[in-house]
Amino acid sequence: MLSIPKNLLDFTQTPHSGYHWDGSNRRFFEGWYYRVTLPEIQQTIAFMYSIEDPSGNHPYSGGAAQILGINDEYLCRTFPDVKKFWANRDVLGLGHWGKTNLQVSPLYLIPSEFTHHIPEGYQATATLNQGIITDPATGNYCRWEYEIQPIYAWGNKNSLQQSTAGWLSFSQIFEPGWQILMAHGLASGWIDWHGKIYEFTNAPAYSEKNWGGAFPQKWFWLNCNSFINQPDLALTAGGGRRGVLWWMESVAMIGIHYQGKFYEFVPWNSEVKWQIQPWGRWQMQAKNLNYEIELTGTTHLPGTALRAPTTNGLTFCCRDTMQGELNLELRELNGGKSQVILNASSNLCGLEVGGEDWDNYWQSH
Repeated sequence: MLSIPKNLLDFTQTPHSGYHWDGSNRRFFEGWYYRVTLPEIQQTIAFMYSIEDPSGNHPYSGGAAQILGINDEYLCRTFPDVKKFWANRDVLGLGHWGKTNLQVSPLYLIPSEFTHHIPEGYQATATLNQGIITDPATGNYCRWEYEIQPIYAWGNKNSLQQSTAGWLSFSQIFEPGWQILMAHGLASGWIDWHGKIYEFTNAPAYSEKNWGGAFPQKWFWLNCNSFINQPDLALTAGGGRRGVLWWMESVAMIGIHYQGKFYEFVPWNSEVKWQIQPWGRWQMQAKNLNYEIELTGTTHLPGTALRAPTTNGLTFCCRDTMQGELNLELRELNGGKSQVILNASSNLCGLEVGGEDWDNYWQSH
């Protein structure tokens, strides 16, 4: 169904690329995030797809496509019919049809067929992101179609790719699960945002996903793969408070892909600390036996409210900007000495806080 070369997938497909729903009636959501950055115009466009309670007939059953567009503007369309959603269990592939003249179960279509038959909906794979949604109240719309060339998934280049949350994410002990699907790739195609068409070739692209039957109480996130004078660098960092069996746990991680190498700072190999303001400033530090890293993300922009799956369905519970400032320093540790191996900055960093209890800043203990 999806024509992706097998040898490419061997080294770029991560664990958890496929759809996780087991067909049961339990509370369940899965969400996917695709992003393209256009450095020439200092803009980023992000696409967020989600499905909740896909068995249907639940209060929150349904899907949605959200877009954080030019200048952090927001566009959203819901797709209440879960039967018009499809996703592949083995590889990254999903879609949701709104209006259509087709009388078949939803499935992947070649892009020209999708354009012809699906006046509202989307489809996305490891190498394609395509769709169209319109806000009927305002007439604002977005159409998009671009191809993706994966460069870094989640791990060292030309090795088996890693699960973002480690081996425990293969069970339901930790929920929700989180997986970076593509830390860095190059996108070529076009996005039509409210009538203005943005064409691009080899623009920095990114994708991730999350899933589960439980929802994080609180989280933060930093993401960037468009740095000043550093084309071969990608950062994803984040943390959250999530349920583990019968207790709550706060965890955080930092992942860097740089010049073919993966630098991973996670709770089982590093000490990770954070100090996150309710909005405006994100600081993280991490250290393991060989490396240490410091991140500072800031913004003076107000950010844009986005919806996320919660116990009470899709609700406005997080805030994002895609135009954050970021400074990053990576150091190698050798015999008690610390040597800087990377200093980088960006003004196109994605910054997010989400969940509840953001009255005060959040500091790791």
